[in-house]
Amino acid sequence: MNISRIAQTRHTSKAFDPEKKIPAALIDQLRVVLRNSPSSVNSQPWHFVIASSPEGKARIAKATHGGFAYNEPKVRNASHVVVLCARTTLDNGHLDAVIAREQQDGRFVTPEAMAIQDKSRRFYVNLHQTELQDERTWIDRQVYIALGTLLLGAAALEIDACPMEGFDAPLLDAELGLTARGLTSVVLVALGYRGADDFNARLPKSRLPEEAVFTEL
Repeated sequence: MNISRIAQTRHTSKAFDPEKKIPAALIDQLRVVLRNSPSSVNSQPWHFVIASSPEGKARIAKATHGGFAYNEPKVRNASHVVVLCARTTLDNGHLDAVIAREQQDGRFVTPEAMAIQDKSRRFYVNLHQTELQDERTWIDRQVYIALGTLLLGAAALEIDACPMEGFDAPLLDAELGLTARGLTSVVLVALGYRGADDFNARLPKSRLPEEAVFTEL
C-alpha cells in the first residue's frame, strides 16, 4: 500500500452513482476501522449510525432540507451513510463499561494496573468536565479523529466518500432518537462510488505548499 498515493488521489465526492453498492465485506472492514479508531485515554466517546436502505437514508435526508438541500442527493444516492455521533457526556456508566471491556480484553496484568488506568481516564474526564469545562468540544475532537480514520480507510478500499457538516443536527437527533440515548449527531459521511456528474473527481487536487504547512525543528 502506498499511503501517500492514497492521500493524493482521494477526493470528496460531490455526486454518487445510486446503482453502485459497496460490498458487505468492505463495509465490515470500515466498521472495524471505526470501532478501532484512537481516542484520548481510550474514552471511545462515540456511536455510529449506518444507513444503507432507502428508508434509512431517507430518515437522514430529512435533516438536509432548507439551507442544506444541496446535501440531500448525496445522502439519498450514496450506498451507505454514516452518522458519527458524540456522547453528550462521559458518565460513570460509560466509563465503567470501557474499563470492564479493557479488563475483558486482557489489558491489565494486575488489579493495580486496572485501577491506575481507570483513575487516569477519570482524571482527564473530570479535567474537561469541571476545570476546563470543555467536555463537549473535547468529545467532538475525538469524533473527528474517527472521521479522519474512516476517510482514509475508505480511500484505501477505493470507496468514495463525502463528509458533511451541512445538516440540521437537532432535527436529526430527534428523528433518530439520539438525545434520549445521550448522543448527538456531529458529522455525516456518505460512502459509495462516484457518479458521472461528480465534478470534483475531474479537478486537480490543491493544497498549500510544503513550506507553508511544515516547520522543521
